[in-house]
Amino acid sequence: MASHAQTADDSDDDMDGFMERFKKEKYSNAFSEDNWEEEFNKVPMFMKTAPEDIDPLKHPELAAIQSIIHDDDRPLGEQAQSLKDEGNEYFKERNYKKAIVSYTAGLQKKCSDCNVNAVLHTNRAAAHFHLGNMRSALNDAVAAKKFKPDHLKALIRGATCCLELKKYTDALQWCEEGLKLQPTDKKLLELRAAADKHKRVAERDARKAKVQEKKERSEREALLAAIKVSRNVKIKTSVLYNLDGLCSTEATGARVFLGEQGIIYWPVLFLYPEHQQTDFISAFSESSSFLDHLSHMFGEELPPWDTDRKYSFKNLQVFFEDEERESLHQVNPETTLLKTLQHKRYFVKAGTPSFIILVKGSPFFLNNLQHPL
Repeated sequence: MASHAQTADDSDDDMDGFMERFKKEKYSNAFSEDNWEEEFNKVPMFMKTAPEDIDPLKHPELAAIQSIIHDDDRPLGEQAQSLKDEGNEYFKERNYKKAIVSYTAGLQKKCSDCNVNAVLHTNRAAAHFHLGNMRSALNDAVAAKKFKPDHLKALIRGATCCLELKKYTDALQWCEEGLKLQPTDKKLLELRAAADKHKRVAERDARKAKVQEKKERSEREALLAAIKVSRNVKIKTSVLYNLDGLCSTEATGARVFLGEQGIIYWPVLFLYPEHQQTDFISAFSESSSFLDHLSHMFGEELPPWDTDRKYSFKNLQVFFEDEERESLHQVNPETTLLKTLQHKRYFVKAGTPSFIILVKGSPFFLNNLQHPL
């Protein structure tokens, strides 16, 4: 008893002495107002984020914790559980990439605990989901369900991923499986309602698209008949263009179309090779002449690139190129577009008739000029 009392007294004396010294001597490692948050972040219990690389010399406590987590001598189930917990910490920090690494390491332990494996897959699915990796997230949800068919979180995650991937029928199936287990689950009920709504909208849009496609095909066939049969206009088709040769390659997306009065309107390209310039007419009526457009385009106001002021509509000539003969054919500006397109040497290419515009007397065509239309 005396010995115990003496020990207690010594302890009290020592504590009293420590407190006396504490009053007189300044603690060299004390936190200040400026650095207390930084110092707290060095303590594992208070860390907001873990360092990317744990140096045993700088962070001995963290290194010790890490060695416990990755201790290969422990049972596989414990190792997988520790890695799952590690992944959860990264997940809470929104460091989803590192969370995926931890969950993957846990799955690689191949422990026999189906529940742990299911949770690892489900948690990794959540991390993939937050990174936008929907297909990877869905694959993990499928794997989790194989380990534990009644794992509700896996079923919710699978339904959510399918909804994001617009697999509405699959999403409904995931919801139904989950609702068999929890008929009143709020999240599953919301997902099922959303999937059903989107599915009906998608089916409606698909029906509309099918009707529209049929309508466009019919109009296209009528247009082709009007061009090739009624007007005897030759269209050059190639694997470089679409099957019927009517697809315009212009950036405007303008296309030939049949108007309400049975008049065909073409996208037409004017080329000015002397100045390396172009003009694009999106709807050139087949009944209009070249002069109709040129008089408007080159009337009182001439283009800024015509520094010599030569491109007056009265001073212009129109040509089309015969690629096979490598020659130019002159077109009377008062000729209609239709008559020009019906010329035996003219072929419409890529759905856009093109013509060369030159000033009278230009040396550009003198050696290749053919008879005018």
